[in-house]
Amino acid sequence: MSAPPVLRLLGQFRLELGTEPVELCRNGQRLLALLGLRRRACRTVLAGTLWPEVTEGHARGSLRTTLWKLPRSEPPLVGCCGDVLLAAPALRVDVQALTRTALGVVEGCDPPPDLRPPLDLLTGEDLLPGWDEDWVLMERERLRQLRLHALDALAEALVRQGRPALAMEAAWASVRAEPLRESAHRAVVAAHLAEGNIGEAVRHYEGFSRLLAEELGVEPSLRFARMLPVRPGKPDRKAASCTRAFATTGSASMTRSKGASTSCTWM
Repeated sequence: MSAPPVLRLLGQFRLELGTEPVELCRNGQRLLALLGLRRRACRTVLAGTLWPEVTEGHARGSLRTTLWKLPRSEPPLVGCCGDVLLAAPALRVDVQALTRTALGVVEGCDPPPDLRPPLDLLTGEDLLPGWDEDWVLMERERLRQLRLHALDALAEALVRQGRPALAMEAAWASVRAEPLRESAHRAVVAAHLAEGNIGEAVRHYEGFSRLLAEELGVEPSLRFARMLPVRPGKPDRKAASCTRAFATTGSASMTRSKGASTSCTWM
């Protein structure tokens, strides 16, 4: 059997048919990317999303032309059920794999203790960097938030499993992605405490406190402070030169549709 078609949307767009990359026109890339993300959508929604600046008739005409130009493959890439277009069930999309993995972690499915946790997938490239259309920006932010929640949850799960070093990797990946995210810093502190490194935990808390004081003029939550077995000091605003570099290096001394019909055809 031939390899199923693969659509890669994390990083640069790439379509593979039979393990070989296939060149597509820009509109073909946009159409497959949108269907790969949503799996199905009616023609009117697709046309209006991809060609929002023209009339509906012109947009639907552009959609028909783009569909006709798609490469013919077995299995086909796009199916049609009435007015609804569907991504082929056989089409493997990396974003879908990321979403399934991240949701599994968020929902409490701990990684098997004898396997490496899915850090590579959760810390990989962004969705279609350089694409600035509204629908891409919305999906990119959705995936970013899902990844952050998954990394925080993964760090907590790894601490529970007694794997603090890997928990630290997950926590720091979340910190690097969003330096002001308290839940990520709590995960770092939890990993330090799991190893009995109270001094490291306190130093990290105090560094985050200074970061918040400088950037937002606020303090960490009481929930965060109560994690520590000793009472942390107040953040020193004069020491606020330790800002975002702390968040990325860890050093406190550096600057911081429905409507499908019963008959379906495939393209």
